[in-house]
Amino acid sequence: MTHQHPLRETALAFHALHVPGRPLVLPNAWDAVSAAVVAQAGAAAVATTSAGLAWSLGAADGDRLDRDHAIEAVARIAAVVRVPVSADIESGYATDPAGVADTVRAVLAAGAVGINIEDASHGEGGEPLRPMAQQAERIAAARAAADEAGVPLFVNARIDTFLRGAGGVEATLERAAAFRAAGADGIFVPGAVDPGTVKELVEGIDGPVNVMVFPGAPSVAELAALGVARISAGSGLAQAAHALVRRAARELLEAGTYGTLADGYDYGELNTLLTRPAG
Repeated sequence: MTHQHPLRETALAFHALHVPGRPLVLPNAWDAVSAAVVAQAGAAAVATTSAGLAWSLGAADGDRLDRDHAIEAVARIAAVVRVPVSADIESGYATDPAGVADTVRAVLAAGAVGINIEDASHGEGGEPLRPMAQQAERIAAARAAADEAGVPLFVNARIDTFLRGAGGVEATLERAAAFRAAGADGIFVPGAVDPGTVKELVEGIDGPVNVMVFPGAPSVAELAALGVARISAGSGLAQAAHALVRRAARELLEAGTYGTLADGYDYGELNTLLTRPAG
């Protein structure tokens, strides 16, 4: 008798949330409590920000965090929410495709049903992006590891052409086609928010398109009208939260007052969030 993987249905439900024109909106979390808060706020899923998660663990972003610490954090997040969890795994926390496959197996064991995997290169070569064929191999390894486990993991291939000034629409579409062919489910193009550019990407990519938003970017409604299927905030929430810490700390240390703390979460409500799964 064949037993289905316990995450299979959750993974399918996560896939179904990616609808062009009715996008999945993800205020990215970076630890268990921020994930619980995001789920309580009504998010249909929780996605991690690799930068925010790395910062919370005392590491800088950009392939500097080790896999074990990252996966432990994802497991803690998955344990405190009922909604599907997607893990931003940077470049895969591995030097080769086999290592990426190991990371994916660990992600599934942690309870996540989606990943973001980026093509940015943080190595010695100096090139801003990994070679397209090399990245396609890494995506294929992730896909194969998930398929072998029996989980339709949502593989969101992040293309950093715009973010790193390494190409425009044409280069992005070429990479998107290669990564989709390798087994990616969706394409994430951070840095692209101009409505004309987003429209070209949506029309040229065969699959759901993810856009990253920030102050000044088009609204969710505007991006939805362009056919975007997923909208995420990246490290924005983490940056805003840490800016609040800085303001409150400075006020306390310099002025000796506490006004910044006035709109804080109720202690009891926040404490209760971590006594049962949220969302």
